[in-house]
Amino acid sequence: MKKIIVSVTNDLSTDQRVDRVCNTLQRNGFEVLLVGRELKNSKPLHLRAYQTHRMKLWFEKGFLFYASFNISLFFFLLFAKADVLLANDLDTLPANFFCSKIKSQALVYDSHEYFTGVPEIQNRPFVKNTWKSIEKFILPKIKHTYTVNESIARLYKEEYNIDFGVVRNLPLKRNTSVKTKTRKELGLPENKKIIVLQGSGINVDRGGEEAVQAMEFLDDTVLLIIGSGDVIDALKNMSEKPSIKGKVIFKGKLPYAEMLEYTANADVGISFDKDTNINYRFSLPNKIFDYIQCGIPVLASRLPEIEKVIIGYRVGDFIETHDPKHIAAKLNEMLTDTIKQSVWKANTFEAAKTLNWENEEINVLKIFTNLG
Repeated sequence: MKKIIVSVTNDLSTDQRVDRVCNTLQRNGFEVLLVGRELKNSKPLHLRAYQTHRMKLWFEKGFLFYASFNISLFFFLLFAKADVLLANDLDTLPANFFCSKIKSQALVYDSHEYFTGVPEIQNRPFVKNTWKSIEKFILPKIKHTYTVNESIARLYKEEYNIDFGVVRNLPLKRNTSVKTKTRKELGLPENKKIIVLQGSGINVDRGGEEAVQAMEFLDDTVLLIIGSGDVIDALKNMSEKPSIKGKVIFKGKLPYAEMLEYTANADVGISFDKDTNINYRFSLPNKIFDYIQCGIPVLASRLPEIEKVIIGYRVGDFIETHDPKHIAAKLNEMLTDTIKQSVWKANTFEAAKTLNWENEEINVLKIFTNLG
């Protein structure tokens, strides 16, 4: 049995992509150890099919965090037994790369996004150049790589002439035999339409502000926001405006299965990422597929990867601008057109049969069973 050590910089509690990969590998004959970090507010992890380890660090953000994380991870990997190392994103790659060279271990790289295109570093040239230098030094030396969609794979191909595999962030098939909790049981309004925005990255330029502002122009409708991000406090302040007050419900970060109970009770799911940077332009958010698994139509920004899904499976519609009045008009149209609603919902159930992890994990197994 080959042992794989999987590395992430988070605290292991909410990364569904990594959890699914680890479970797939464990079920298929690999021994898996997932390594991350422990935060001050980290909650105990539920028992998993694979092993986990969280490192305690002095720092939780900034340069000192990334430096201390990679140093700690390097020494952990150096003295741990493993046949394969799996690095998730560029911020775990230095420790994995140098350890793999010293110990002659196979190294696999999973890029969850176009890392050097994330908006947080675009106006910080030193930070961006540092990460870019690390990427340029290491990536051309790695044989086994994959990422989240074809657009990002193409970017890496153009830049480094590397053929990245593609493993999308698809959810597990939703178990339709298990009864979903009702709105009443969840404390949701039973006599109003519900729009849901979910995710762990409800951040600047992802359309949350405009979604809240759009509620001013909608009646008998509430916006349900589930998750976390750097604009949540601002959204809460905006929702106190008299014309919006009472129309937005915040649920905070929830366990994945519990979040889906709320999502499944909504009428429309939204994803409003803006084309303000290359990373968002080619994003394919997990929430799109969660909405589909929950059987609800999608209203989204017209971005390339999202467009492929919504048009290809006919499961929703697009906004053309981020003007709140326009968003409200599109939402009202989706919520009141019963004929289109029935078509979209029927199509989500068909799409869910294809767009699920049970199908996508085949791409993971191809990578790990062909390491040599």
